Amino acid sequence: MKNIYEYYAKWIREGKLKPSSDWNKDLKVKFTLQDPCQIVRKSFGDAIAEDLRYALKACVGEENFIDMTPNKSNNYCCGGGGGFLQSGFKEQRLEYGRIKDSQIKETGATYCVAGCHNCHAQIHELSEHYEGHYQVVHFWTILCLALGILGPNERTYLGDDLKGVNVFHPESEM
Repeated sequence: MKNIYEYYAKWIREGKLKPSSDWNKDLKVKFTLQDPCQIVRKSFGDAIAEDLRYALKACVGEENFIDMTPNKSNNYCCGGGGGFLQSGFKEQRLEYGRIKDSQIKETGATYCVAGCHNCHAQIHELSEHYEGHYQVVHFWTILCLALGILGPNERTYLGDDLKGVNVFHPESEM
């Protein structure tokens, strides 16, 4: 069994996928990364966490990546997985997630990249609830931005700082 993050890293290493971090050279927007429990800690381990970091750094620039502490297999759970996001125990879920929110804030990153939809939804809600003022984006959003193929209608979770960066207009390709 393989995970898409392994393929992203492999394709970038092989030159089949060519994201560019040039868009972020002057902006210097800082990113951190949530290690999804199911993908990293419970399944593929640190190897896939390294692949995810490699791919993200290729997209945003190594100098613009700030790792959380602890990280990879030792990273904290966000509190949204395992059905907890849909459980109806919102107050408990947000309280559990306080650790993750603090961990993200400590990085000083403007964006937290989530590799899992449950993580994305939970961390987005944590940022709003605890006034984290950081954005939460799916990895593929940043990958598409770095490839120059992120359309204007695919920027829901980007902040104003990135909404106009590398906008792909499919109608201009016709």
